[in-house]
Amino acid sequence: MNRLPGTISAIDMHGSIALVDVAVGDHRFSATLIGAGDEIGTWTPGMAVVLLFKETEVSLAKNLSGLISMRNRLPCTISAIERGQVLTRVALDLDGRRIESIITTRSSHALELAVGDAVEGLVKANEMTLVPEADA
Repeated sequence: MNRLPGTISAIDMHGSIALVDVAVGDHRFSATLIGAGDEIGTWTPGMAVVLLFKETEVSLAKNLSGLISMRNRLPCTISAIERGQVLTRVALDLDGRRIESIITTRSSHALELAVGDAVEGLVKANEMTLVPEADA
């Protein structure tokens, strides 16, 4: 599980759906929380949280340009690659923080991934979850 510590910068809540923006260093990420409980109503900007997201939810792109609906774009450098028969684990460096992506080996070959390459990790907002830092 990928973990990024950050602070809440904004919360937009309507009914049981919340869109929470989180600052991680100079980066901004969003988590869409569906079925948000009463606890989220007590969260405030500036609160320390940890973003959590699965390695299998991190898509990779090289030379991405233009508009895209994915709210979470992680500009990274590849630090390691472990290719298997079917799946490939790609270790990414996001400003000194380790993130991992698991993609198909076919995709890793199609992208011609190599250690040192600049890539963007892409994660849909609804695939991000977050917990207060004290609970992480």
